[in-house]
Amino acid sequence: MVPEVLPCYLVCDVSFSMTDHLDEVNAGMREFRGVVHADRRAAAQIRLCVVVFADSPLVVRPLLPALDPAELILPRQESGSDFGSAFTLLRTVIERDVHALKAQEHRVRRPVLFFVSDGRPTDPAWPDALARLTATAACPEMIAFGLGSVDQPTLGRIGTSRVFLGRDGVRLGTALASSVARTVRRAEHV
Repeated sequence: MVPEVLPCYLVCDVSFSMTDHLDEVNAGMREFRGVVHADRRAAAQIRLCVVVFADSPLVVRPLLPALDPAELILPRQESGSDFGSAFTLLRTVIERDVHALKAQEHRVRRPVLFFVSDGRPTDPAWPDALARLTATAACPEMIAFGLGSVDQPTLGRIGTSRVFLGRDGVRLGTALASSVARTVRRAEHV
């Protein structure tokens, strides 16, 4: 039987405006790991990559089994939230990861991208980078999670599959776990 893999990408804004919310992000990642740990099927399938961004993006955890421990997400002393550079990096990372998984003879599920921010980009050209990301063969399912004083229209443009808002009482770990569980139950491959 060919192993099936669901690549998940947690993308987190770590600029000044998000500093007060990163404890919630880290708690959500721990909660998500706990949910995955409790579900053998999910634990076998889910791989997690973590990308942070402010003025520039950085992969802080490459695509690894979701049960592997993750580093804490820390704030950066940068005021910018360059969404465009994050989407550009993600396009490259997702295409590379999907190609590598297929080369290892895995059946690859449609990737899930979980974007966490207050939705306040500082780069005006970010929609072009988002369009290039979503036009790829390995186009991820786009889910947005807003924390703090949220720019809801911006997050709505990013979270084309779903948008969650922390101010509505939704916890990040719950939103991430339910989104991934919903995807695990569907039969979509790239």
